[in-house]
Amino acid sequence: MHYGFDEVEETFAGEIGRWAQKVLAPHYQSDDKAATFRRQQALDMAQMGLTSLRIPEEYGGQDASAVIAGIAAEQVGRADFNAGYLIINTALISDILVRNCTDEQKQAWLPGIADGTTVPCIMITEPGAGTDAAALALKATPDTSTSSANAGGTSSANAGGTSSATATSSANSGGTSSADTGWRLDGEKTSITLGMAADHAVVLARTGGPGARGVSAFWVDLSDPGITRSAFDDLGSRAIGRASIHFDGVRVGPDDLIGAEGAGFVSVMQGFDYSRAIIGLLCLGAAEESLDEAAQWARDRKAFDRPIGTYQGVSFPLAECATYITGAKHVCYESLWRNDNGLEHNAEAAMAKFWAPKLAVDVIHQCLLTLGHVGYSTEHKVGQRLRDVIGLEIGDGTAQVSKLVISRNLLGREYAP
Repeated sequence: MHYGFDEVEETFAGEIGRWAQKVLAPHYQSDDKAATFRRQQALDMAQMGLTSLRIPEEYGGQDASAVIAGIAAEQVGRADFNAGYLIINTALISDILVRNCTDEQKQAWLPGIADGTTVPCIMITEPGAGTDAAALALKATPDTSTSSANAGGTSSANAGGTSSATATSSANSGGTSSADTGWRLDGEKTSITLGMAADHAVVLARTGGPGARGVSAFWVDLSDPGITRSAFDDLGSRAIGRASIHFDGVRVGPDDLIGAEGAGFVSVMQGFDYSRAIIGLLCLGAAEESLDEAAQWARDRKAFDRPIGTYQGVSFPLAECATYITGAKHVCYESLWRNDNGLEHNAEAAMAKFWAPKLAVDVIHQCLLTLGHVGYSTEHKVGQRLRDVIGLEIGDGTAQVSKLVISRNLLGREYAP
């Protein structure tokens, strides 16, 4: 078995690592203090191809492998953990759009993501629906007020009869259809990554009955006057602008529907098996950088006339950290490799998601302790990394959900929770 990167992947890792340390790292702490997402960051990352990794070349992208996207996340995570959210979001959302959209939609939406002029986000979580995302309540009702051409009768698309797409609810009495006129969105999304900064969003909304089959996905322009945003004052990752988003009669047209009506939940959730390994590598990148700093401190710092690394109480915990990071990286990259090769990777992605963020928190904490009073100061980055990485123990699926997926793969669904 071959565990190493090929020449292209090795070169890419080195180039992104050097660039990230030069361009991103100097802003890591100042962006946290400002609690603001810098638009220039998106343009800088786009120039390096980091916002277009999973976008086909015909739409301005790199058409990169999943492994390459993981390498990018790991290297950026070492320099500026929060900048990595842009890799997660653009890669996940691009993947969803590429798999489910028409050529016209891809041409309209993907180039802006690729060149950094469109900062996207994904809106699933609601005040009453987090882990149970299929229970979301944000409502998309057919909009009968925007199409005078359809007033009093069926659209030309349905001339001669009623098509399967024609809505039958009382809201459509008079012959109009959501497939002709669009929808109005009402409700709230919460805990949205980049919610304060994003220009457009993939929004899951309920177009039908209860459960996953009643959920559709839309591409929504967040400049709509019916949208209001409220920022959270968070413990960490303050630069990403986590927010609650309120929708009050926000209109979306029929061309803003992603995929088929009622298929939004499945089409969006399929992308998370891929993004969870990216999240794992982002967290491990921050842990690796902290470990490098702690190791250098163990060489430089002296106690009782000896480098502190010569004491087992200092060096052994760092050795354990290095071992666990190596193991977790293999899980993450195996998941991405399996994705690239069209192989099932649901369990591996879940392993990456629950283990890597938790491990990164433990490693960074140990590195802070190794650095002692230096690490406890806000002048050092290690404390900020600890605050930031904790967020991904929660976001994009809790450890309990990941373990549920793993146990069902291990035991069989009928023998697992």
